[in-house]
Amino acid sequence: MSLNTLNEKQLSAHVVVLGNEKGGSGKSTTALHIAVALMKAGQRVATIDLDGRQKSFTHYIENRRAWGERARVKLELPTHYCVTRGESSSLDANEAKEFAAFSAAIAAVEHSHDVVVIDTPGNDTYLMRLAHSMADTLVTPLNDSFLDFDVLGHIDATNFTVTRESHYSEMVREARRQRRLVDGCLTDWVVVRNRLATLTSRNKKLVGEGLTELSKRMGFRSVDGFAERVVYREFFPRGLTALDDLDETVLGTQPNLSHVTAREEVIALLNTLNLPLSETGKRRAAARAEWYSVMDQPLQVHDVIA
Repeated sequence: MSLNTLNEKQLSAHVVVLGNEKGGSGKSTTALHIAVALMKAGQRVATIDLDGRQKSFTHYIENRRAWGERARVKLELPTHYCVTRGESSSLDANEAKEFAAFSAAIAAVEHSHDVVVIDTPGNDTYLMRLAHSMADTLVTPLNDSFLDFDVLGHIDATNFTVTRESHYSEMVREARRQRRLVDGCLTDWVVVRNRLATLTSRNKKLVGEGLTELSKRMGFRSVDGFAERVVYREFFPRGLTALDDLDETVLGTQPNLSHVTAREEVIALLNTLNLPLSETGKRRAAARAEWYSVMDQPLQVHDVIA
């Protein structure tokens, strides 16, 4: 079965893939923030969870739906699919089953949605590689430490220069090459530095220099993501994001300065991703903003990405 099978379809939806072979980097959190931002901007968004075992992305969205019903507030929800992991003793049979489920999900949304956001597992799988080869935008969240940097490149212990690319970087290079061979398109690869320390440190500086050096070899963009904030951990049980209304009913708690600061850094990140917005979606967002104004209700953040 060829990795190019799905790519041979000219997908109308923009495909955003969250990928990193190391777990705990914030893929699911970043994925939902991207999806919610796009929906608030009037885009029709579908989401696909390829981690059929852990299902963090799926649970995040389920929590969002449940909290909206419990708090009686309207929270944007994407069209969501979770690809069930094959459990048979045959690797070929498992891959065939998973491919069929993934292909069916793509077929269901490729022409009816503006953007598809795909969250991949934190390990090397067939579907993870396939999703990377389909990405228009590849977002790789990375905790700001050399332990996590190791998934991208190896560092000299003496002078902290990059000695060579690591396994994940090599996999992405091949996935991007396959994409160019299929349709001539280039994948925009963005490495997002998460869990940033709020104060300048030697580690922060050295990791930044390593990413700058490696980006010249691999052709990715390195941008700042989410700082180390408790609010991001508190969002998950209720399926919330920093872009939702800073209202006690929505949050389930009194909003504070940390919520405001988190929103500002999320908006800054989204603006750096340069994701395309359909004109129809922009009109939907503008109409919704006008409706909120007429009804004298607080505006949603519908224009967080330019």
